[in-house]
Amino acid sequence: MEIRPFDSTPAFVALDLPDAEIALAACRLAPKILRDGAELLARSLTYGFASLEMRSSGASVGIDASAEARADALAAFVRAAEPEVAAGRLLLDAARGVSESDLAPLRSVDPRPAALWGLASGHRVSDLLVADGVAASAHVALGGLEGRTVAIEVASPAAVAVIDRLLAVGAIVVAVGGGSGAVRCATDGGSSLRAALDAGAGVALADSLGGSTPVGSLLEVEADVLLVGSRAGIVDHDVASSVAATTIVPVGPVPVTARGLAVLRRRGVAVLPDFIATAGALTAVGAAPGATVEELRTAAAVAVGGAMSEVVAHPDGALLGACARAEAFLATWQDDLPFGRPLA
Repeated sequence: MEIRPFDSTPAFVALDLPDAEIALAACRLAPKILRDGAELLARSLTYGFASLEMRSSGASVGIDASAEARADALAAFVRAAEPEVAAGRLLLDAARGVSESDLAPLRSVDPRPAALWGLASGHRVSDLLVADGVAASAHVALGGLEGRTVAIEVASPAAVAVIDRLLAVGAIVVAVGGGSGAVRCATDGGSSLRAALDAGAGVALADSLGGSTPVGSLLEVEADVLLVGSRAGIVDHDVASSVAATTIVPVGPVPVTARGLAVLRRRGVAVLPDFIATAGALTAVGAAPGATVEELRTAAAVAVGGAMSEVVAHPDGALLGACARAEAFLATWQDDLPFGRPLA
């Protein structure tokens, strides 16, 4: 892992494989971005690329700025990053504290398909690619999604896109997290919950949707699938001991700790690898510039579903099996494997 500072702005990029021709970075902004967290996010992306057999590196950008200094810091970062983006060496995606509009000045020089930056079905296309990959992963793990119950720990834009995708294939959304509580659906399969999220009501509509339960209890909701990913390591060993779902499908990077994974495995709870489940948008790297939204979505679902199908029945569990599979590919083009797996 190599940490490179930007001279003109209080920012850095953590490059997991410095000799890779292309690196994709999640950009985060906060008063203090921790290097350890940045390295973990970069490692997860590296394993995602390797899982898709793509010779690219994960990376992570941290912009250290207060709310008052945010605009200036972002503008300086965009100027500093533009040459590398235009050259195709460093591709940037918005993450916590950074919006898509903040990175908009870079999109005209980004080599990925222009369709990636648009909207479709009311969602950002990049979020739809993540959603398609998550849905494909869950489908592979459960052998189908029609009639399956789903609890969702986080209502991020990508997670809301996942809700739409799951409802479209007949899954039943029973609970969703957000803020200081969890909204529980009534008996409509999730459509009223989806409407509440669209209206921005969130937990305020808990009573009209059948009651609410504390966030800590959301992870204990009985469901076929629990979608998690609001932050790295949210499912630690304590939380893992009370998870009631039979399968955990990540919608964000590294949500399960190493100790949490051990507890879940002992309890027979399947944990899918985050770096495959959330890798849908990675498939846009190297895609044809004129690729359409439907072409991008199909490619994401096929690639992610195919990779997941190769590890879901691994004797050591899907997550550890996926790590071994990714490392086998990395060994075909890296002299030394990166130290440490993507586990919080």
